Amino acid sequence: MQFSQIDRVTLLEPGVRIEATKTVQGTEDYLKDHFPRFPVMPGVLMLEALYQASALLVRATEEHRVGLVVLRTAKNVKFADFVQPGETLNIVAEILKKDGSSYTLKAQGTKGDSIAVAGRLVVDCVEDDGQPEIVAKHAARYMKQLTAELTQTSALCE
Repeated sequence: MQFSQIDRVTLLEPGVRIEATKTVQGTEDYLKDHFPRFPVMPGVLMLEALYQASALLVRATEEHRVGLVVLRTAKNVKFADFVQPGETLNIVAEILKKDGSSYTLKAQGTKGDSIAVAGRLVVDCVEDDGQPEIVAKHAARYMKQLTAELTQTSALCE
């Protein structure tokens, strides 16, 4: 991961749950624009932190045999609190079910006693079988699918 949204994994139970943290330092580039007078971690990066923790859990569950763990869907995502510089997002992700190469997880990020972000994530495992082009093909397919879904959602909002 080029932009890790996890500082530390505090608990990892393969097949069950992961706990991790991300402390917003205040030196992150995105804080210059988001927002200059009220810097906060963007919601999309909070969601990315949930995904990254979930992917680590799935990889550990699969004993690191998968080439890629891709986010298929983020359902019922709710943003309830800001995370500002100096504050820590405590991330917990739990596996709810496995269906073939897909996992459904419940994930949430808290700040102190309050929930900042929560949702259900569906991720897919893509095995590369020593052929990275297979992973690239699957990644491209998921990007097309995600783009189509976002386009449909945007059209509904207009």
